[in-house]
Amino acid sequence: MEFINTLHDAVYAVMTPLSDFVWTYILLYLLLGAGLLFTVLTRFMQFRLFGHMARVTFNSRGSGSGVSGFQAFATSLAARVGTGNLAGVAIALWVGGPGAIFWMWMTALVGFATSFIESTLAQTYKKRNEDGVFRGGPAYYIERALGQRWMSVLFAIFLLIAYGLAFNGAQSNTIAQGLSQAFSIPNWMTGVALVIITALVIYGGLKSVARTAEKIVPIMAIGYFLVALYVLVVNISEVPAMLELIVKSAFGYGPAVGGAVGYTIKIAMENGIKRGLFSNEAGMGSAPNAAAQADVKHPAAQGLVQSFGVFIDTLVICSCTAVVILLSGVYERLMSTSPGQDIVGIQLTQDAMVDHLGSFGEIFIAIAIFLFAFTSIIANFSYSQINIEYLFKRHAKLAVSVLRVAVLAMVMIGSVAQLQFVWDFADLAMGLMATTNLIAILLLCPVALRVLKDYERQRKDGVREPTFDPKGVLKRPEQVDADVWPARESTV
Repeated sequence: MEFINTLHDAVYAVMTPLSDFVWTYILLYLLLGAGLLFTVLTRFMQFRLFGHMARVTFNSRGSGSGVSGFQAFATSLAARVGTGNLAGVAIALWVGGPGAIFWMWMTALVGFATSFIESTLAQTYKKRNEDGVFRGGPAYYIERALGQRWMSVLFAIFLLIAYGLAFNGAQSNTIAQGLSQAFSIPNWMTGVALVIITALVIYGGLKSVARTAEKIVPIMAIGYFLVALYVLVVNISEVPAMLELIVKSAFGYGPAVGGAVGYTIKIAMENGIKRGLFSNEAGMGSAPNAAAQADVKHPAAQGLVQSFGVFIDTLVICSCTAVVILLSGVYERLMSTSPGQDIVGIQLTQDAMVDHLGSFGEIFIAIAIFLFAFTSIIANFSYSQINIEYLFKRHAKLAVSVLRVAVLAMVMIGSVAQLQFVWDFADLAMGLMATTNLIAILLLCPVALRVLKDYERQRKDGVREPTFDPKGVLKRPEQVDADVWPARESTV
């Protein structure tokens, strides 16, 4: 036992400073810097093309036998909208103060362009699979466009650690906590039920995940938004003061709350950006795995769809949670009675909703937790399947079978145990994964920009639904699959 404790301490002695260094000194600036650069290079596409993004998103349901653009959007949104939108926002508020919300918003605004770049690249370099669903993502565009397989292998490994294992345990743990608090359901019973319904979906393959996400995600997102809107309207007189507090706190002004750390710009930025990234995933390299599955006529179309997902996730859903908490009396009471203490994020969100809606609030949050976290679990599996197939190409079916068992095991274990070491290790893996992807898309952004230029040129010429011809757009069209993006026939 002493040996295990010594080994545990030794691993933490290396992991903690490394994780802090990656998040504080590399990813913080790389994420914002890349987002700002992409925003400028795309000529502020998140503002110019916002209306078009929404139209493309909701008009992309048909796909024949494959995965539609909307299903790919729903799958990525399923992964984005999870515990980060409920528990994560609460923790960011507690540790970083209300100013963390401002930095979450800023992360989302620049994240539009980042999400567009990475998702467009995923579409451009995707490949057709024998099951009729496309495969693609950072592992594919890093190898195909950059020729750096070692880098793509590292990315795939980091993703499997975070999304294939740890995050699924974290999601099931949050579900178990929420159902235990609301309905006194034993954690083990929640775990068994989750394993069964998760198995029913993931054993159906990527199409099953996409169909399930398409049905559940719109309902859960609209329901959560409507409840938060009700809270906002009922407390409309307090909204100006809340917004003022958020903005002032982001720049270090205001009373020193937020636990022992108080209001500092550094802490607010770190927590806001970190939670924003965990939630909307722009630049992390996860959503491109969903984007690549879409059967669309032009890569930029799905890039725009995935950009709209950042808006829904952070500027809508995360903001809903912040509104519910900041407009409740629970937050102020905790700040005055328990400053500096650790809190359970989901408990703060649940208590805030009860403050607004009474006993119905507790039931509603428990249902929201279940839907948000469950859809994240199945979407995480989708991402993991794509990357484990990439790593074990010759033994893909066996690898996916092992992955399914591992995912279900983590769902069960996570529901009954707090695996803090696993969560912390996943935090590091997520940071390294995002850093790897951001370096790749910075190098490959000229490709995505040419694709965007081609898309906008066709729309300007009156083409309602642009099509993609790699020979007319890419400098090296041989890097993409001809059966995925066939050259258009010349009309001479």
